Formats: sequence, structure tokens, C-alpha cells
Amino acid sequence: MVGQVGEDSFGADYLKALEREGIDGRGVRKLEGRKTGVSTIIVDDATGENRILFAPNANYAFSGEWTAAWELVPGEAEVVVFQLEMPLGVVLHNIRKASQSGKHVILNPAPAEILPDAVYKDVDTLILNQSESTLLAGDAAASHSPEQLASHFLHKGVKDAVIITLGGDGLVYATSSGLSGRVAAKKVKVVDTTAAGDTFVGGYAVKRARDTGKSFGYLKALDFATLAASKTVERQGAMAAIPRLNELSVN
Repeated sequence: MVGQVGEDSFGADYLKALEREGIDGRGVRKLEGRKTGVSTIIVDDATGENRILFAPNANYAFSGEWTAAWELVPGEAEVVVFQLEMPLGVVLHNIRKASQSGKHVILNPAPAEILPDAVYKDVDTLILNQSESTLLAGDAAASHSPEQLASHFLHKGVKDAVIITLGGDGLVYATSSGLSGRVAAKKVKVVDTTAAGDTFVGGYAVKRARDTGKSFGYLKALDFATLAASKTVERQGAMAAIPRLNELSVN
């Protein structure tokens, strides 16, 4: 895990939580005199859907121009996951560096904002939900189905796969090798959708990292990620709701 927290109880608690879970948090910096970024999550009891209010604080404590603090990609990582909870310039810089280093770059553009077209050629796998795909596609979204939007992002330069999650309607995917289709959602009782998207991205990244070369299969990875996300929505909370590997029956 890489990023920045503040010198407050939220930052200290987060670092302890990473340690408890066995996550390498050496790449998470603790910034003196700063507050930790926080999110307030509002869940609709009737549907389990959520809204998230994000205050970036230490997440955005970077200089406007490049410094050594911009360098965040772990050298030993083979698969790197990016989101947009840091300044866009910092994220784009690290995506480019990771791609040039031969790493498999997964981008989950959340919170969504318009991206420069040049970034897509440095992304191997683009994972986004329906609203994110609509915002990033701009004018093209009005006349395109989810399947067409997935192809749209491949044409923009995404190197390997585009996955658009559709909540209860499952997902669509398209790959540079010509594979495409839909995967249905698991039928579960939805309690809280918080962290479902993050769990899906994490699940897909796990399969990408573990199943290398010819052993990797798109449908196997998508089914694994879908199962992981379905476990999350059955529980309340964010990090606490994410399942462990031994809870997932897909190999």
C-alpha cells in the first residue's frame, strides 16, 4: 500500500489496521502537521446503496511540480492498482512510470474525473462502474451501450481489458484479444454496497498477480472478483466487510 496519512489518530489507526491485516504499509508516509484524508459514507437502509463524501487532506499534500515525493510505485510490484484519490498529476506520473517499467497497470478512475487521452496507452486494465464510464466517455456515452463503451476505451488505447461494472446487472468486458461479453451478478441480499467496487478491483488484481502467463483466464478472474464483491455487499462496513481468500471458493 502506498499513500499519505496525517499525524493524527486517523492516520495512526489506519497504519495499525494495515499491520493487523498483514499489509505492507512501508510505502504509506506519515506527514507531520497534516490531517489524514477521511470519507463519510452514507448508506440507504432500504437499498444498501451509498454516497461517499471525501475530504482528501494528506492525500493531496504534494507539491504542484515534480519532486522525489511523487515517486510512489514499489519496485518489486508486478501488478499495480491506481485510483484517483491523489492529485491527478501525481497519479498520471506514476501510471506512466509503472507502464514503462513493464508492470501490469490497473486503473480504477474513482472518484471519477476527465482524463487526458494519453493516459489510456499506459493502462493495461481499466475497471470502472457505469457512472464513471459515462463521465469519462463524454459525448460518446449518450449513444453507446455499456458494451460499446468498453470497446470505446480499448480504441482509446487501453492495452489489455476494459471492465464496466453494472451493480446488480453484473458487468460487461472487452479485451484487446477480441474476447468480450457479460458476467452476471451473484444473487445475494444486499446490506451495504460500500467497498464493493474496491473489492472487485482487488479481487481482479489478485488473480492477475497470482495467475501469470497462460494460467490467467479472464472469465476465471471476473468470476472470482464478482464473488468477492458479492460477499462484501452482504455485510456492513468498508474494510471490515471485505472477504478473505479462504471465504472464496473459486480457485
